[in-house]
Amino acid sequence: NGAGKSTLMKVLSGLYKQSEGSLFFSGNKVNLNSPRDSQNLGLEMVYQDLALAGNLPIGDNIFLGREPVKKVGPFNFLDHKKRKQLTEEHLAKLKINVKSADQKVEELSGGQRQAVAIARATAFNAKIVIMDEPTAALAVKEVGKVLDLILNLKNLGVSVIVISHRMDDIFSVCDRVMALFQGTNFAESLLKDTSRDEVIGWIMGKKD
Repeated sequence: NGAGKSTLMKVLSGLYKQSEGSLFFSGNKVNLNSPRDSQNLGLEMVYQDLALAGNLPIGDNIFLGREPVKKVGPFNFLDHKKRKQLTEEHLAKLKINVKSADQKVEELSGGQRQAVAIARATAFNAKIVIMDEPTAALAVKEVGKVLDLILNLKNLGVSVIVISHRMDDIFSVCDRVMALFQGTNFAESLLKDTSRDEVIGWIMGKKD
C-alpha cells in the first residue's frame, strides 16, 4: 500500500495526468487525457471493485456504453440479438463458463464476476489489459479459474499487466515482475531470473 500502483493505473487509464515524465506506447509518445484516449490505443482496465451493474445481464455489462445498434430508417436502435450473439461468441473464445449470456451479474460467483469484467475489457480488441488485484477475496478454486483466464489471454496475444501482492499468482502467470516502492520503480526482472524471497524484499524496499 502507498507504493503508487493504483495511481499509475489511473494515469495509464487516462483518469489522472502524470505530473512529470512521458508516456510511450509501441515506441510512440502519447498523451492520455481521458479514458477514451487509453481505449483508442487498446489499453483496458479491470479495477478491483469490477464496476459491474449487478442488476443487468452479462451481455449488457460487457457492451455497456458500446452497444451494437441496427439502423431503421434515420434511427439507430439497440440490436439485442446481435449483442447476445457477440456475448456468447466472446465468452466461448475466452472459455468462460456461465449458464447464459442473459444471466444477471448479481447471480454469479466472485470468480465469474471477475471473468465478466475481464471479458468486458477484452471485447473491443484490447492490446493491453491492466488488472488490479484480480484474485483478491476469491476462493482458492476461483483463483485458479481467473489465473487460467489470464493465461488464455496471453495465448490469444493480449498483453496483461497484473497488479498483485500475491506471489503465487505472480509466479503462476507472469513473465516479468516489477516492484514499486514509495512511488518509484524499485526493481524489475524476468521471473526466471528471480525468486519469491527476492521479490518480497523489493516490495519492502530491500536489495542485496
